[in-house]
Amino acid sequence: MSTNEGGAPKRLSVLKEAFGKEIELIAEDGGLELYVIKAEFQLGDTVYAALQSEAMIGEDEVELFRVVQDGEEPELETIEDDEEWEAASEAYDDLLFADDQMP
Repeated sequence: MSTNEGGAPKRLSVLKEAFGKEIELIAEDGGLELYVIKAEFQLGDTVYAALQSEAMIGEDEVELFRVVQDGEEPELETIEDDEEWEAASEAYDDLLFADDQMP
């Protein structure tokens, strides 16, 4: 799987179309945790989502997931590969700063 192909990340709204602006995920303790969908983007052939819980807002952190469409609703997968995670993280940063004009 090559995540660096395709150049700049392309904005998408797969999760937002399916679930709205927020999504509930099962936390490690088994409870539900609410996440805001901060961004969705395609990098190469893979779709990613940056999600942020209320606890992450203060640190300005996001959780990155791979989005897979294996049925009617999209599903989230944890990114296990460090190189893939790094590529997705850099693409997310590129999206954040895409509107900033460099002198």
